[in-house]
Amino acid sequence: MNQQFSKRRLTNNFMFFLTGAFTILSVSTLFAILGYIAYHGISSVNWDFFTKLPAPVGEKGGGIANSIVGSFKVIGLACLMGLPVGVFGAVYLAEYGNNRTGFAIRYCADVLNGVPSIVMGIFAYAVVVLPMKHFSALSGSVALAIIMVPLMLRTTEEFIRLVPGNIREAGLALGVPQWKVVLRIILPTASRGIITGGILAVSRIAGETAPLIFTAFGNRFWDDGMLRPIATLPHTIYTYAISPYEDWHKQAWAAALILMVIVLAGNTCARMLMKSNRGASH
Repeated sequence: MNQQFSKRRLTNNFMFFLTGAFTILSVSTLFAILGYIAYHGISSVNWDFFTKLPAPVGEKGGGIANSIVGSFKVIGLACLMGLPVGVFGAVYLAEYGNNRTGFAIRYCADVLNGVPSIVMGIFAYAVVVLPMKHFSALSGSVALAIIMVPLMLRTTEEFIRLVPGNIREAGLALGVPQWKVVLRIILPTASRGIITGGILAVSRIAGETAPLIFTAFGNRFWDDGMLRPIATLPHTIYTYAISPYEDWHKQAWAAALILMVIVLAGNTCARMLMKSNRGASH
């Protein structure tokens, strides 16, 4: 008996060691990437970098203010298009989707989640850019919104399903119509989870480059509204990285650092909301 117990304890300690070792390896890889980007990009991060337009081709200096503003505009418009569709679609799936239609929607969402983002860019190019006959911020937002919808749909559905059934039943027992129960009880109860899903969806699309090459295209100046080509951080990083100019390479590293900080901040906020949501549910 003691021999069997010792064998189990040895196996447990060995597996615990392996788990810890691979955890350290994973975390070390993350910090190595962050450190490498910070090492190459921190020297180009200054006030001009955030406030000035790019310098003429081949000259040193300048900034990426237009790319930062452009990214926020494109992502903001994508959120206005994608988040409502994802949330209301998730409400349908969670409350009314236990049928063949719901199964088909879930299947399509799961397939879309696995489709490469460049395919979304080509689709947006075909349905938005070609009819308009020019690139635009709008077409870039459409591509990002298409990427966002299935992720938001499936994430929000799971959070809505976590709302206890007795809360729904209590509202219906009081004679409240089901749509009001969903709007005034279920959605507020699941609001932290929905916000968390939204932040994760935004973090997912924040670094997408391929769709923006086919849609937003890029711009070295301040953009003129949402119907003209626009600069974004991912596209600027790509353009600068493949250029022959050393100063542009440094600025590409700096822009990558800024983008990493934005994505990391978004994921951190999502984790904190998820943690507080679990605490509130208990």
